[in-house]
Amino acid sequence: MSVADPHLLLAFDGTEVPSWLADHLHDDPVAGVTLFREHNLTTPDQTAELTSSLQRHNAGRAPLLIAIDQEGGQLLGLVGSTPFAGNMALGAAGDVDLTERVSYAMGRELAAVGINVNYAPAVDVASEPTNPSLGVRAFGDVPAAVAAHAAGAVRGFEAAGVRATVKHFPGKGEAAVDPHYELPALMMDRDRLDSVELPPFTAGFEAGASLLMVGHYLVPALTGDDNTPIPGSRSAITDVVRGQMGFGHLVVTDALDMGALDQGPTQAIEIIAMMRAGVDLLLCMPDRALTNRVRAAVERGHARGLISDATLAESRARIAAMRASLEAHPIDPSVVGNADHRDLADELARRSVTLVRDDDSLLPLRIEPGDSILVVEPEPTNVTPADTTKLYDPRLADAIRRLHPDVESLVIGHEPSPSDIAQVADHAAKANLVVVGTVNAAGEQPAMVEAVLRSGTPTVTVALRTPFDLASYPASGTHVCTYSGHEPSLVALAEALFGRRAFVGHLPAAIPGLYPTGHGLSTHP
Repeated sequence: MSVADPHLLLAFDGTEVPSWLADHLHDDPVAGVTLFREHNLTTPDQTAELTSSLQRHNAGRAPLLIAIDQEGGQLLGLVGSTPFAGNMALGAAGDVDLTERVSYAMGRELAAVGINVNYAPAVDVASEPTNPSLGVRAFGDVPAAVAAHAAGAVRGFEAAGVRATVKHFPGKGEAAVDPHYELPALMMDRDRLDSVELPPFTAGFEAGASLLMVGHYLVPALTGDDNTPIPGSRSAITDVVRGQMGFGHLVVTDALDMGALDQGPTQAIEIIAMMRAGVDLLLCMPDRALTNRVRAAVERGHARGLISDATLAESRARIAAMRASLEAHPIDPSVVGNADHRDLADELARRSVTLVRDDDSLLPLRIEPGDSILVVEPEPTNVTPADTTKLYDPRLADAIRRLHPDVESLVIGHEPSPSDIAQVADHAAKANLVVVGTVNAAGEQPAMVEAVLRSGTPTVTVALRTPFDLASYPASGTHVCTYSGHEPSLVALAEALFGRRAFVGHLPAAIPGLYPTGHGLSTHP
């Protein structure tokens, strides 16, 4: 058996177990596999059969770790799962019990198709609005609140029989670049880390998190130098995570194909450093060349005495204990997306949608029969690789149309062109009301909103993802945040706009220069 395989989380292309993996599981058992929606999954039934097949090929051994990214909101790795709005919506609702109930429901759906590890919750603090890869994946920007929701999410997942992973250590809130593409440097001091970034991880550990995912960042305050990414630092992993923070369970890397790391032969140095540092699990992607590099690095590092027998033995003991503790749950794909979970998603949506401003006194909407509403929304787009948004249809116009039949819909590219902006402005001038949605408003989206506002037609702007969009078009007089483009959030938005339900959500993160955390206008139905 390869010394590397017990530490590998493999991945593959295809909706069935490929022959090479079936042989590998039989001959050289690995720690587990990661499933990816775009590579492996089509329906809940197919997912259940795939996980069952993986465990059958592993017969006679402790269960494989079978993992997925199911954060809610913009990242829903399980096909057919209930479209929960995600962490920032939970932060806007401000109820840790709701966070625990939502996480339990998400965990039940995973367990019902044979998935036993979730790479969630993300417990990063949203301290930097321009962060390109965090946004609504965070619960908010107040460390104590994030810590409370982190603990609630961990309790929910673990109670459902799915092992929770707190991520992305030590907290990516301040990252100015996306680690999928380049290596962020987080230059805060240890006092800042102890007061802002680390408390949510401590709360997750105390709540019973089974795994810690370490991000690919430079954090000199933890590593002691400006060159070593966190996963390869013994000071960070063994001394801080294991020693000072007392975490005794599994440490897993973030994906090893990220641009933050060297890709190619020199990656072996990074992999050896990770194992020496005390990492347990190496997260591979469906790239056989990458997997072979990772395996070879561990094998050669061990053969040359760079990775000690004692280090590997300690890590394997932790992995073996985790796998032995996994409980089998009944496979029942009908749990996925069931009516009770849809009702819970609706509850989250109703309690999170936030009225930020109504200076124009447009709400509740007073629309006469025959009045036309123009609804403008961006084409669903993945703004980061940790995103499944493009797999869903635009739903804002449909939600408005449920309550008023005369709705014109314009779906515009995430980066509107000059002709797109001209078209939107022309249609806005002819409408009685405009509802315009934005997603991480940057580029030309603010120019499109400003063109609508110049038309003089009463306008409601809606931030469909991060709440920070208003800072990019501050002239908007009536502004709402949904934190999600999924159907439950948009239906809740429409009902609140028309006065059928109250706005009750509050900003979980400040809109720079405009509104503080906790702001929200409450209305009555």
